[in-house]
Amino acid sequence: MDAPPDHEDCLPFIRVAGYLEALGLNAPRVLEVDLAQGFLMLTDLGSIQYLDRLVDDDSSAEQLYADAMVALQTMQTGGAAYQASLPAFDREFLEFELSLFHDWLCETHLQISFSDDDENNWHALSELLIDSALDQPQVFVHRDYHSRNLMVTDEMNPGILDFQDAMEGPLTYDLVSLLKDCYIKWPADRVLDWAKHYHAAIDTAGYGVLERDDFLRYFELMGVQRHLKAAGIFARLNHRDGKPGYLLDVPRTLSYVIDLVPRYEELAFLGRLIEERCLPGLEAGT
Repeated sequence: MDAPPDHEDCLPFIRVAGYLEALGLNAPRVLEVDLAQGFLMLTDLGSIQYLDRLVDDDSSAEQLYADAMVALQTMQTGGAAYQASLPAFDREFLEFELSLFHDWLCETHLQISFSDDDENNWHALSELLIDSALDQPQVFVHRDYHSRNLMVTDEMNPGILDFQDAMEGPLTYDLVSLLKDCYIKWPADRVLDWAKHYHAAIDTAGYGVLERDDFLRYFELMGVQRHLKAAGIFARLNHRDGKPGYLLDVPRTLSYVIDLVPRYEELAFLGRLIEERCLPGLEAGT
């Protein structure tokens, strides 16, 4: 791993890698460290991403997702010993994440102007999503637990990557990252079944104790927050970093939000914004 010290701090990666190893999870082990030059020697987890396998063979999904959810449960239960040492999700951080959609996708990329009413509706929506995130049990959160950061391995599947930004945060954050993936989409009924299975597993384990309906509401609203953030990041990657390819993932990412609008009156403004202003602009290649 090459991480120039002027641009990246290796210490969070080293620290979280140690936590995951202590939990018995399959993350790269740090073998050698040269912080002055930003070099780490790591064990290799192979070259097959979950996304590659799922695209090539969708019949593998049940086993791959079962493995990933077992690993996630281990991270959340065992991670309780370490989460206090991690940065915490708070209102300011969640406001920043939501601002990425508002500022980068809507205003910068699509040139959407918000009226005073739009801004009031946006504020109300943001408060709803932030309150839902903060009301949940707070656990060890990987923060990017999806098919491009999970590797298919012969033993101790999955291999887990890109964990250096781990935080203490909402119970459903990593689960929604996994099951409502910005890079591959599964039928809503299948996702719901997986989410119910995960709820039953953590309920049996005795942590994150919530009624199933409450858990699923947290899960779905957490997805809205994450997908808005991700869509904003994809726009920022285009404009700031010169990486336009991520814009192709924005319609899929926002489709998860549209799917929920009929069941959540509180999302009506957001549904109109996406369907009437965002998606037409994206289709036009703005």
